[in-house]
Amino acid sequence: MPLRYDGPTLTLVVNPEAGRGRARRLLPQLTAGLVAGLPGANLHVHQTTSFSDARLRCIQAVDQARPAVEGHRRDALVVMGGDGMMHLGLNAAAGTDVPLGLVAAGRGNDFCRGIGVPNDLAGAIRTIVAGHTLRMDLMEARGRLADGAERRWVGSIVSTGFDARVNYRTNHLRWNLGQLSYTWAALAELSRFEPVPYRLVIDGEVRDQTAMFVAVGNAGWFGGGMQGCVGADVTDGLLDLTVVNPVSRVTLLRLLPRMFDGGYIRDPAVEQLRAREVVVDGDGLFGMADGEELGPVPLRLRAVPDSLSVFAPSH
Repeated sequence: MPLRYDGPTLTLVVNPEAGRGRARRLLPQLTAGLVAGLPGANLHVHQTTSFSDARLRCIQAVDQARPAVEGHRRDALVVMGGDGMMHLGLNAAAGTDVPLGLVAAGRGNDFCRGIGVPNDLAGAIRTIVAGHTLRMDLMEARGRLADGAERRWVGSIVSTGFDARVNYRTNHLRWNLGQLSYTWAALAELSRFEPVPYRLVIDGEVRDQTAMFVAVGNAGWFGGGMQGCVGADVTDGLLDLTVVNPVSRVTLLRLLPRMFDGGYIRDPAVEQLRAREVVVDGDGLFGMADGEELGPVPLRLRAVPDSLSVFAPSH
């Protein structure tokens, strides 16, 4: 006798504090929209109490997802919050066929921006209800990582150098001004920043150099709307690298605003490369990934095709 199918289970994991409480305020609209749009679905909602709680909830949702039933929607994990929640969601769902729904409610929302998922609530609900999935690449990061792990999956960008220091400072501010927080942190770091020595291995080719920063991307955005890797494609099986070679502080200050529209890549100090695997090393460098602390170098970064299913608009 075939198993009875009683509708898909959507497990919604929410960081209620994301966006200075914006996620908590939007949660009733989100749940109402999902229930109305998917009347046969079972919606389970978890408001997380900590980073570790959120991580565990995401992992449990994926582990407990039932096998796909032909002709019916798959059980899914939906995360609501900032890029930290997206990072936890993609790490839980990586390497499975459990689709991941994304509802942006944080400060940066760069992962959604990088893969074309709407950042507004109504658009996010429409995307999840429609059920179209994008099968995309992820970046695998290996090393002595910040949480004691040896491997983590990255959706957007691994940054080191100036950009990583700005990201770290932004995360540790006592106040939150949204996108202006990153700008303030950038100006504060700029006053004392010097080019740093990198030891890179790009698809086996050794490259020793100094640079302001080297960004290695899967999707292309970071820093709350900055285009760290302009033109990055999450389905091409490759990593994108942006190298900003040594420039004066005045020049870097001039380039920073152009990171929002991508115009900075026309400067002769900027290089764009693509590779399947990159090792990033150098004295005193620390990696940030999807806006979260990744760990000290060396970091081995590899493009892994066909790694994640996300609900995304059909094109």
